[in-house]
Amino acid sequence: MMDPMISSLKIASSGLSAQSTRLQVVSENIANANTTGDTAGSDPYRRKIVTFQSELDRLTGADLVKVADVGRDQSPFIVERDPGNPAANADGYVKMPNVNMLVEMADMREANRSYEANLQVVKQARELINMTIDLLRS
Repeated sequence: MMDPMISSLKIASSGLSAQSTRLQVVSENIANANTTGDTAGSDPYRRKIVTFQSELDRLTGADLVKVADVGRDQSPFIVERDPGNPAANADGYVKMPNVNMLVEMADMREANRSYEANLQVVKQARELINMTIDLLRS
């Protein structure tokens, strides 16, 4: 069995990595919220979603979080009338991305808070390790 302090650091670092990926995907979704297709009737940007999975670390015996997949949201596109848009079909309708800004902002806030919580675990573990080293020096 490994030191519990090292286990907690591995768990927190896996959370940091997973939430970092999630923040990156949310940023891509927000950046492409108005990206339509290139040609008339073509599909616009499709929202990306992150799927996590639990993975056992054999060395520490800890359950770590990993990004299982970055997939595409299969919900339908929003259709708007915009005859002047180059991506408009013959009837003047344009398919818009299936990105909902409220959902993306909520996802970003949740990912940011999870990231900060994992970062706080790393800071606390580092502080405890430093205190242990100081005790050993005395």
